[in-house]
Amino acid sequence: MKKFNEIAAFGQKLMANTDMDEVLRLIADEAKKLVNAQRCSLFIVDEENELLWTKHSDGLERIVVGLHSGVVGDTYQKQTPQIVNNPYEDERFLPHIDKKSGFVTHNIITVPIYNSKRNIMGILQLLNKQEGDFDNDDLEFLIFYANYISGSLELVMLNDDKEND
Repeated sequence: MKKFNEIAAFGQKLMANTDMDEVLRLIADEAKKLVNAQRCSLFIVDEENELLWTKHSDGLERIVVGLHSGVVGDTYQKQTPQIVNNPYEDERFLPHIDKKSGFVTHNIITVPIYNSKRNIMGILQLLNKQEGDFDNDDLEFLIFYANYISGSLELVMLNDDKEND
C-alpha cells in the first residue's frame, strides 16, 4: 500500500508541473527510486532528425544518439523494453558515453514511452541497479510506470513545442 501512496503523491506533483525540465527531473528521480537504480536518462524521440536526446541525464548535460544507436535505439527500433546486465559484452552498448562521463555502466534497463497515438515519444533508461541485476519484476514495474507518466510527459512536450515555435 505504501508504494501506491508514493506513486499517487508523485502523480500529484507531476500533474501540477508544466516545466519540461522539472517534469523530466521528477520522472527520472522517481524511476530511480522505484527500481533502486543509480542513474536515469529520459531520451526524447526526434524522428525528423533521426535522433534520441536527453535534456536531463544524470552526470551529463545532454546525450544525443542516432535513432538506430545503442540500447535505447534498439528499444526504439524493436518497440520493446530491454534488459542488458552485461553491457560491455553487448554490441549495442555505446562505451564512449561512459568514457566521456567517467561513469561505469554495470547494467541497463530501457522501456519505451508511448504517446496517445501509440507512437514512441521517449525511452526511459536506468543504469546500475544498486543490488544485483535488473530483472523481469523491474521490467514489469517500469512498463507500468511508463504508461503512468506518458500522459503528463506528452502534455508537457506539446506545451514545450508550442513555446518554442
